[in-house]
Amino acid sequence: MPLTRDRIIGHDNERLAFRFTMRNAADTVECQISDAALDELGGVKGTESIARRAQFLALRDAVEGIASEIFDKGPCVKGQIVRIFTKHVQKLPPSLTEPIATDSEPDTGNTVSLRVIAEARPASAAQ
Repeated sequence: MPLTRDRIIGHDNERLAFRFTMRNAADTVECQISDAALDELGGVKGTESIARRAQFLALRDAVEGIASEIFDKGPCVKGQIVRIFTKHVQKLPPSLTEPIATDSEPDTGNTVSLRVIAEARPASAAQ
C-alpha cells in the first residue's frame, strides 16, 4: 500500500538531509532525503541549505514516490525512518530524471540548466 502525503519537517543542517513525514494508514512514517539525492533528482549541484525547502516542494511528488517505493520494498518496522540516498534516485527511469529532451541533441548527461543555457544562446554569441 503506498504511503500518503503528510507534513514537511524541514532541512536538517547536521545530517544534510530534508525531513518530512508520510502516512501508512494511521501510522506516521518519518522520511528524509539527502541533500545529494535532492540535487541529483533536480539535476543540479550545490544547492544552498536556505533553498532546500523550495527544492523539496518542486520535487515533492517524485520524492514521495521514491519514499513510498522504499517503504513498500522493505520490512515494515514500527518507528523506522525511510532514508533516500542518491543510489535510490539513480534507479529512476530516464523520463523522470531528464525533464528536457530535444530531437537535435543526444542525451549527454548534462544538467538541465546547462542545456537551457546552450539552447537559449544565439548562434552569434558562440563566436
